[in-house]
Amino acid sequence: MKRVHVAAAVIRGADNRILIARRGDTQHQGGLWEFPGGKVEADETVHTALARELREELGIEVSQARPLIKVQHDYADKQVLLDVWEVSAFTGEAHGAEGQPLAWVKARELPGYEFPEANRPIVTAASLPGEYLITPDGLDNPTLLRGMQKAIAGGIKLLQLRAPNGYDPQYRDLAVDAVGLCAGKAQLMLKGPLEWLGDFPSAGWHLTSAQLRKYASKGRPFPQERWLATSCHNAEELALAQQMGVDFVTLSPVQPTQTHPDAQPLGWDQARGLVESFNQPVFLLGGLGPQDQAKAWEIGAQGVAGIRAFWPSS
Repeated sequence: MKRVHVAAAVIRGADNRILIARRGDTQHQGGLWEFPGGKVEADETVHTALARELREELGIEVSQARPLIKVQHDYADKQVLLDVWEVSAFTGEAHGAEGQPLAWVKARELPGYEFPEANRPIVTAASLPGEYLITPDGLDNPTLLRGMQKAIAGGIKLLQLRAPNGYDPQYRDLAVDAVGLCAGKAQLMLKGPLEWLGDFPSAGWHLTSAQLRKYASKGRPFPQERWLATSCHNAEELALAQQMGVDFVTLSPVQPTQTHPDAQPLGWDQARGLVESFNQPVFLLGGLGPQDQAKAWEIGAQGVAGIRAFWPSS
């Protein structure tokens, strides 16, 4: 069965809402909501196909777009490759040119709509930012909390409270303060034993690769409403992350790092291959910063994660 190559768009309006369209009842996966787009013809680039489809379906002209995520999915009757781009600027008034109902929705409202199974990673990618801050170690709690506050004020929307010492009761106390600091402003990802999950219901959880190896076969430890991430370093760990049903991963190290000088860096080419083999958003980590974001997007990653690169200078 030949895989159908589809160009799809996460279109953001001026108010950051996202445009979705309802599929016709007679179409494949009819009646469900989708991200607009259509089939890439043999003689087209993905960008050309996307521009043509959005012109035909919505009456808009794309003026700014970048790759977001690629998703391979096998239905019983069809295999698809969804080549998803984020459209951040366009001209014209979007309307259902083929009679399809449209809706502009906030990213956090997307899970309330019913999408085809293949679209689920796109809903995740559309809801995540392009930067993931990991807090540094070696700071006292007040300094750490001040830095987090400053980072959030500077626009950071996703941050991980790093736990270098694992099962440390002091980390739990710090986590309570961090939860309060992030409430309504940023998504906090905590680390630590899964026994702590129930104590921090608003936080997501970022598993170590050791936890991933230990728990992957048991499946997802909590429902979809809560973010689940893990650290990965190779194809084997990415396969375990897929098996566990995580929402996103960090993949590291891409370049040499000060924190792990002995780790063999993946390099950009190997990172690209690993990202393409994985159906969920990937943050690249290790020796990278905001200046590498465009390159990360180009190879299909969600963006860049970092410690020093995103930590506000005092």
